[in-house]
Amino acid sequence: MIRFAWVFITSLVVSLGVYAQEKSVKPGINDSFQNPDVSRYVSLFEGESRAIYKHRSAIVDTLQLKAGMAVADIGAGTGFFSMLFSDEVGKKGKVFAVDIADNFIEHIKKTSKEFGKKNVKASVCSERSVELKAESIDVAFICDVYHHFEYPYDSMASIHTALKTGGRLIIVDFERIVGVSREWTLNHVRCGKGTTADEVKDSGFDLVRELDLGMQGQYVLEFVKREAAPND
Repeated sequence: MIRFAWVFITSLVVSLGVYAQEKSVKPGINDSFQNPDVSRYVSLFEGESRAIYKHRSAIVDTLQLKAGMAVADIGAGTGFFSMLFSDEVGKKGKVFAVDIADNFIEHIKKTSKEFGKKNVKASVCSERSVELKAESIDVAFICDVYHHFEYPYDSMASIHTALKTGGRLIIVDFERIVGVSREWTLNHVRCGKGTTADEVKDSGFDLVRELDLGMQGQYVLEFVKREAAPND
């Protein structure tokens, strides 16, 4: 009886999530990534003035990657995190770098080849799915990208499917607090930490912890893929 109730509630949540995503939560949010100028974004993304680049080593540490693991860099952009992950998981591991922009993926493929990162697999995903095989990754990483999910429940469903049982999810994004956050954040970022956490939990994940890496105006959340209820 308990298991039946759990299955019913889960099915209801998924159904509501799919229904809610029939329309974009923020039309046009990804227009600038239809044909991005890669060299411009390399300058923007890979500079010490950017908090996540400055704290990149500490961020990588939060993933607790080990040799042989498979990790997905979702919304990989210029791919600098993918390159760092490559060293962590080693030759027997895999790094799936996915992005909606062909330009970024071509750049990552070129960079991977130049630096001999044979374990990096770059591919274009869709705005609704990361396009990864079921239970193919141990860790999913979403950095400064969740607020760009135009169809968050669809995207999160695909990530949930791609993660192995007990797989972990790390999200880094901007705090959005009216009266505190700067104007750019309020205008650009769709939702704050609370909404992000609620949407991810509704998508089948449990919040494990929030980490303080000293990045002003940004948060780091760790989730784990929720396990199915035991047979009662």
